[in-house]
Amino acid sequence: MGSLLIRNAQAIVTVDAGDRVLERTNILIEGNRITKMGKDMYEADRVIDASQMFVYPGLVNVHHHLYQTFTRNLPQVQKLELFDWLRYLYEIWKGITPDTVYHSSLTGIADLMKNGCTTVFDHHYVFPQQNSAHFIDKQFEAAERLGIRFVASRGSMTLGKDQGGLPPMSVVQDLDTILADSERLIDRYHDASAGSMRQVVLAPCSPFSVSAELMRESAKLARAKGVRLHTHLAETKNEEAYTLERFGMRPLAYMESLDWLGSDVWYAHGIHFNDEEMRVLAQTQTGVAHCPISNMKLSSGIARVPEMLNMGIPVGLAVDGSASNDGSNLLEELRVAYLLHRLQSSAQAPSGYDLLKIATRGGAEILGRSDIGSLEVGKAADLFMVRVDHIDAVGTQTDPKSWLATVGLKRPVDYTIVAGKVVVENGRLVGEDEERLAMDCQASFERFMQQ
Repeated sequence: MGSLLIRNAQAIVTVDAGDRVLERTNILIEGNRITKMGKDMYEADRVIDASQMFVYPGLVNVHHHLYQTFTRNLPQVQKLELFDWLRYLYEIWKGITPDTVYHSSLTGIADLMKNGCTTVFDHHYVFPQQNSAHFIDKQFEAAERLGIRFVASRGSMTLGKDQGGLPPMSVVQDLDTILADSERLIDRYHDASAGSMRQVVLAPCSPFSVSAELMRESAKLARAKGVRLHTHLAETKNEEAYTLERFGMRPLAYMESLDWLGSDVWYAHGIHFNDEEMRVLAQTQTGVAHCPISNMKLSSGIARVPEMLNMGIPVGLAVDGSASNDGSNLLEELRVAYLLHRLQSSAQAPSGYDLLKIATRGGAEILGRSDIGSLEVGKAADLFMVRVDHIDAVGTQTDPKSWLATVGLKRPVDYTIVAGKVVVENGRLVGEDEERLAMDCQASFERFMQQ
């Protein structure tokens, strides 16, 4: 790879430890890293004029279900809450194929990239009995094609309807199959080195769809292999009632009994924690993926994010599954999170910049990454740039740090750069015929829905 100079940026919001905003500054990228930042003019193979742009670290999405991009905007589920919503959709999801997984991943990843996301974690846990052995491989293939930094999970479900769970029996698997494939994927794809483009997480789906044995064995395998752990937790009051009835414990106590606390663990949603549980999360540095739009759509509740931040609980931002969001736009999530917590918590709410930090440094911490999340010399060259000389930005430029949350962006970003490579330019994917890609993904969607 050659070198790239981002020249004379109007403002660079570094999100570094000093919360610096650099004005009229240059960034030199050599290979996949930032090598220089300053006022000096550097030589480079390519130069991008950023004199009318704000520059931000790439966004880090810490919870998604990419396969759900093919079950968006369904009128049958628009008034349902989580358990009934899942019961309905599982009957559709049990028909997913490798083709579905590949094209739905392309759809969601493209949307994320066009809106400033450079690292995406996906939680895939639906494995029909037929033709699902290489679903995660298809996701890595899609991610590599588009150029995103990708963290895949080997999700899983072992409790079907016949055993008191929610999913159909056709999408649950036995313990040995899950653990064997988990180990295969870690050995093949997980790269722990700085600048890694591929990593793997173990992620049994939820307390109401997996056995205690799977949770324990997944934790043992993950720690033996040096990978992280993820699951849904404390998303709804129904889940709380389920764990109390089935295990005699609230969800977090149940997780603690399974050795699922610690800085290598994060939960999706984390809405219904009480005060003592919040203290446990802080003490153990167990993280939370905040999914505000999904939480709102499914009427699940509002996570206690202002308190989490004050207590030092690791928090990242996420779009969640596209069927409980109907999009894959982390910038939209950022602004909605800002407005939601202002409504709920007034002056105690996170600032616009606090939300940007959650979506960048916070996400990096959740994933255990020190090489992404801020713009600094030596870090990965993951960033996005937005023109602010458009009519929609007139009169808004006094605070670049908060701009994305307070004003918000209603158009694609102008540039997204991942590992030093321009993957979005002038709001369009680089190296892809977007119209052709959309046609191919739409055709895959139609094949899936006609099964």
